[in-house]
Amino acid sequence: MEENIVESRSIRTDASEVIVRTFGYVVISIFALCCLLPFLLILGTSFTSESAIKKFGFNFWPKEFSTFAYKIVFENPDIIVGSYIVTILLTVAGTAIGLFLVAMTGYALQRPDFGYRNGISFFIYFTTLFSGGLVPFYLLVTQYLSLKDNYLAVLLPGLLSPFLIIMMKSFVRSIPHAITESAKIDGAGDFTIFLRLILPMTTPALATIGLFIALGYWNEWYNSMLFLSPNMEYRPLQLFLYNVVTSADFVRNSAAASNVSLRDVPLESMKMATAVVATGPVILFYPFVQRYFIKGITVGAVKG
Repeated sequence: MEENIVESRSIRTDASEVIVRTFGYVVISIFALCCLLPFLLILGTSFTSESAIKKFGFNFWPKEFSTFAYKIVFENPDIIVGSYIVTILLTVAGTAIGLFLVAMTGYALQRPDFGYRNGISFFIYFTTLFSGGLVPFYLLVTQYLSLKDNYLAVLLPGLLSPFLIIMMKSFVRSIPHAITESAKIDGAGDFTIFLRLILPMTTPALATIGLFIALGYWNEWYNSMLFLSPNMEYRPLQLFLYNVVTSADFVRNSAAASNVSLRDVPLESMKMATAVVATGPVILFYPFVQRYFIKGITVGAVKG
């Protein structure tokens, strides 16, 4: 009798688990499709002729296939290649330096033998609630630091983020402090402990935080617009995309360089083509760090 009761409960549990899993897969699939469809629409539109867009509107599959928009975008390849190089250098340098600083700060703030950790943690958290505003920030960068038309004005503000520091602190807290104490007994210094023990054990968090920092630098355009004047030969890629979408001068110059009248310029498809050029590398890079991202994003979700 008891065996039949246990078996019936097991069947009900298996059935409910299947229902929950099926519902979860359906919801996630719908959400993933909603995220994927806009990019497919952009991709399809970028290969559509301007006349077809005006006649049929935006479509996932080109009504009239055309690569003319990409020809216009790459008419001056030096500009877009230079923008790519600037963005890649800023992303690589900012991610490497920022990841090291965030990891070191998070590690220091979770050390129970660090006496000022609560006060410093409060100041870091305080910046998430209040800020000095745009005008003091602009004056600080341009007047006091003299970084106008300097790539450091784009690099430095993105190195540290309160949210990422708190995330790193939460992850490092899951590492037993006894490891640090035993290493100190063996004569290891704080920096040696951090480099040789803590960093290798925080790979999921480092991958997650590194992805956040890298995406921040890759998509950065606001500080570039504030501190990098149009007189500079090369500016970050996203600012280049912003100028393509909003600047009529770029359209006129591209049309003149291609010997095309302004009315024949593929304005809509050119915007989509530029978006594809700007976002393509990120989409190709993301699958390589996805498993670390999923593991690291759940930091602190399970205790013990």
